[in-house]
Amino acid sequence: MSLTLSDIQAAHLRIAPHIHRTPVLTSATLDALCGGHLFFKCENFQKIGAFKARGAANAVFSLTDAEAARGVATHSSGNHAAALARAARLRGIAAHIVMPSNAPQTKIDSVRRNGGLITFCAPNVVARETTCARVMAETGARLVHPYNDYAVMAGQGTATVELLAQAPDLDLVIAPVGGGGLLCGTAVAAKGLRPGIHVIAAEPAAADDAARSFASGTLAPVAPTTTIADGLRTALGERNFPLIRQHVDAVVTVSEEGIVTAMRRIWEVLKIIIEPSCAVPYAAILEGKIPVAGRRVGLILTGGNVDLDSLPWLKK
Repeated sequence: MSLTLSDIQAAHLRIAPHIHRTPVLTSATLDALCGGHLFFKCENFQKIGAFKARGAANAVFSLTDAEAARGVATHSSGNHAAALARAARLRGIAAHIVMPSNAPQTKIDSVRRNGGLITFCAPNVVARETTCARVMAETGARLVHPYNDYAVMAGQGTATVELLAQAPDLDLVIAPVGGGGLLCGTAVAAKGLRPGIHVIAAEPAAADDAARSFASGTLAPVAPTTTIADGLRTALGERNFPLIRQHVDAVVTVSEEGIVTAMRRIWEVLKIIIEPSCAVPYAAILEGKIPVAGRRVGLILTGGNVDLDSLPWLKK
């Protein structure tokens, strides 16, 4: 199995009743600052406030009735958790969610609002995976992995299908990368629909496993990190990495300061709420990691679930 443009197009049809077709915003101010033409795909306006609604809906509604009967399970720091809980609720099945103990409260609340059954674990990859395996053994639930799942990747790629219809003739698409589900879907959709387009991934320098893996050709697992971009603290999946090597042109890293600056500028100029992980692609432009002068650039704004009482620029 792998991921194709046809998979993503089929996913788009499948999930259409369950998602928003999110808007694309532009700003003359932001264009003037970088010399390019920026098109922001606003998945912060998506169901549950993040692009994850796409992949979770595709995974859940791809299941046969027999497969779905025992429910679904996953481990996630928040957005995928809420998305899977919502998709399961829509289908009328149980969602068992393993969350790290340091998950943002806003994301915990979102999971609970959507009926997810939460089990907390230590904030590391091993604890997440072992706890999820135990929950699955106890319940018989089917795993819907946050990113190492072709149905999830196909759903995430539908954002780029829409972006390329809404903003024709893009030269470049920038997406953040954590586990790689969004990046895989973005790259396969972009390259399939627009041969010659460039796809670049951006990630925090404090969680740079994708950059190191891309450079070496071998998966380099992420060390424990406290990057502010909490949605990007995960390591690349084994299914994601080959697709990234095949379809992605480059991976760049950005500083924690750059993420905060980018997040605040988008709040101030576009007048929209985005979370830190969402700001990473624009941070790559601000820090000069990606040349955009004279180019038409699409950026995936991945989500807007942020604790308004803990914004990084507020005085402690």
